[in-house]
Amino acid sequence: MSATSQTTPAAGVANDVRDVDVVILGGGVNGAGLFRELCLQGLSCLMVEAKDYGAGTSAAPSRLIHGGIKYIETGELGLVAQSTLERNLLLRNAPHCVEPLATFIPAFSLMKGAFAALRTLFGSTTAPRSRGAVLIKIGLALYDMYGARHRVMPKHRFFWRKAALKEMPDITPRIAAGGLYYDAKISRPERLVYELVADGLAASTEAMALNDTRLVAREGGVLTFENGKGQLFRARPRVVVNAAGPWIDRVNAALGVATKMIGGTKGSHILLDNPVLVKSLKGRMIYFEADDGRICLVFDYLGLAMVGSTDMKANDPDAVRCEDEEIDYFLASLRALLPAIPVSRAQIVYAYSGIRPLPASDASQPGLISRDHSSPTLEPEGDRPFPIVSLVGGKWTTFRGFAEEVADTLLARLGQSRRLSTRMLPIGGGRDFPADAAARQAWIAEQARLTGLGPDRLETLLARYGTTAASIAAAIGPSGEQMLDHVPGYSAQELAWVTAQEQVCHLADLVLRRTTLAIEGRLTRDGLREIADVAGDVLGWEDERLKEEIEGVTRQLTTLNRVRL
Repeated sequence: MSATSQTTPAAGVANDVRDVDVVILGGGVNGAGLFRELCLQGLSCLMVEAKDYGAGTSAAPSRLIHGGIKYIETGELGLVAQSTLERNLLLRNAPHCVEPLATFIPAFSLMKGAFAALRTLFGSTTAPRSRGAVLIKIGLALYDMYGARHRVMPKHRFFWRKAALKEMPDITPRIAAGGLYYDAKISRPERLVYELVADGLAASTEAMALNDTRLVAREGGVLTFENGKGQLFRARPRVVVNAAGPWIDRVNAALGVATKMIGGTKGSHILLDNPVLVKSLKGRMIYFEADDGRICLVFDYLGLAMVGSTDMKANDPDAVRCEDEEIDYFLASLRALLPAIPVSRAQIVYAYSGIRPLPASDASQPGLISRDHSSPTLEPEGDRPFPIVSLVGGKWTTFRGFAEEVADTLLARLGQSRRLSTRMLPIGGGRDFPADAAARQAWIAEQARLTGLGPDRLETLLARYGTTAASIAAAIGPSGEQMLDHVPGYSAQELAWVTAQEQVCHLADLVLRRTTLAIEGRLTRDGLREIADVAGDVLGWEDERLKEEIEGVTRQLTTLNRVRL
């Protein structure tokens, strides 16, 4: 069952009530991961997202799939163990958008930070302000040990100053040593969220997933939802899961319960169009300590230099953006790290920010708030017959493990048993993905034979969509492909297929989440209009709706993402 084949309610009609095992409120990576998990276990499940899948916090990560080396110094060793395992599993299960990332970590002293790290490990609320070579070496050895399960990448290497400068010649000569270890990066996190939803829908004929849909009322055990077209839908769940991320406390309030579960922190990033900087990285991330002791990173993301991230207490997810002082901090940190490479505000092509849905905490520093997850349950009370399970905390890397834990709890509560494990189950376009270069060429050759598309074009589609590219290529093949004039590398047929098949409701869904059009830094006003015309033809938008959609995306990109259109 595709994500577009489900039945939607008639406009204004809310008389029928659908009985479901679980309603999930929120379609970020935690909600989508749980939706997929529950559908695969045979439960009837409804997921409702107020905006679009992956439109909130899940769209604002560092775009890393990592084991959390920094959690070693805060003593969260269980989280490191789970994160490294889930990282290794994602490299296997989502190879179309998760790939290994060699990471260089410089040390600027020999012994600094060792004793402070020991204090933190044993409960101190003050993190080390510097991490010397000895501390980094010990941390990398532990990281290798925790990453041994289902290992798919090499162990770390360590270099003293002369060898470290040979490895990364543009780095400041102030370094004393450096380590090279492996994590992973994700090229299209928002798209992977949608693929989790699509996998869940395909697994169960009783599943429903609705985006652009809001909770508008609760009457006893019945929830009423309204979508952007004014259509109403009512459901009677046995359990409600609140997966609203930084909006969790607001959603609980809408369900009639006052809570204070979330104490989030803000993380911002910028992307620079700086080919010299990208080339100097040699395909590696530099995970480095800024002059004030905070951790920063820079790596090649789709040919741009991704720079991040800040960690500041914040509590309003609807009014978050990358501020000028954060940009100043990033640029100053880069200049200190790579003094020979010019960086400037003029190179910024995209910026974004989000609030991490971390548990409420009185930690003295945001970096010390736990990144682990929990699922506190509010039992039925008064006229509310269903429990509310809130998904608090967590991180992108561990979404599957978190979903597995919560699913097992819900299955036990509902008297069901697990049908299958998702540990080794491919996601979306990662299914049947070619395992090596030879298999990749064979896949491309077969699709070229079936569709008539050229090898280079098929290579591009495979990189963007994984093996879902076969369906896109098949739709393009019979009529030939019309490449867009103002959107290099994209065709009208490609974007029309995505719009029609992947629950696109708004232009922003298409350019910000189903594709990487916005973040690639190449959008123009003419290109945005061309994309809107394609989506509008599929979705039946009149001229006024087209204008509204273009203005909405333009406002977001220029105001929140610092895109110059």
